[in-house]
Amino acid sequence: MTDSLRIVVVDDQPVIRAGLRTIIDHEPDLVVVGDAGDGSEALTVIAATNPDVVLMDVRMPILDGIEATKRLRDNPAHADMSVLVLTTFDDDEYVFGALRAGANGFLLKDATPEALLDAIRSVGRGDSIVDAAVTGRLIGRWVQLEKERTPKRVPPPVPGGLTEREIDILKGLAGGRSNRDLAAALYLSEATVKSHVSNLLSKLGVSSRVQAVVLAYEHGIVVPGSIGAEPGA
Repeated sequence: MTDSLRIVVVDDQPVIRAGLRTIIDHEPDLVVVGDAGDGSEALTVIAATNPDVVLMDVRMPILDGIEATKRLRDNPAHADMSVLVLTTFDDDEYVFGALRAGANGFLLKDATPEALLDAIRSVGRGDSIVDAAVTGRLIGRWVQLEKERTPKRVPPPVPGGLTEREIDILKGLAGGRSNRDLAAALYLSEATVKSHVSNLLSKLGVSSRVQAVVLAYEHGIVVPGSIGAEPGA
């Protein structure tokens, strides 16, 4: 990587923002270009700095991380930017809302510095969702709760025309597999996998891999407990 990934840190607690900035700025390939204490301020900072990755808290005053993420995803100028949600174990409802709004993944606030840095680099590459097992559990749980709350609710349609290979790719995304992992499992080049992922997201009408996984759970293409299965199985 020749250029540093540009990061914006968003959290309503100054101590957490300062700590994250310290951890990130010690890395030669990462740089914090701004921070914010709420979602509204974050939108202003992001517009001014054009980061590659946003670390987004969900519970914040004025504008929470869910709505901030949604507004970012609705802005074509930020189409290539990744959003990594910062959360705690008791934030499931907030986290699912942010993932559904278009966040690329999430990280627990008690994660180690090494896990934080790995997660930033992962979403910065656009390579995989973060903590696939926990994300899969969360999505599967939420979809089930949604069915129980509104049993007559019809999930948004999955467009027809998904190829068998694209379904394999979708199952692999649900398992949190990187392009490299998918390429090895499916005997394809990484460039071919990247092309398949791009086509899949376009067909589904979503902007992130996580949104694609949400649709896969809602329509039973992936079921809770299946995370970790080999794509194509």
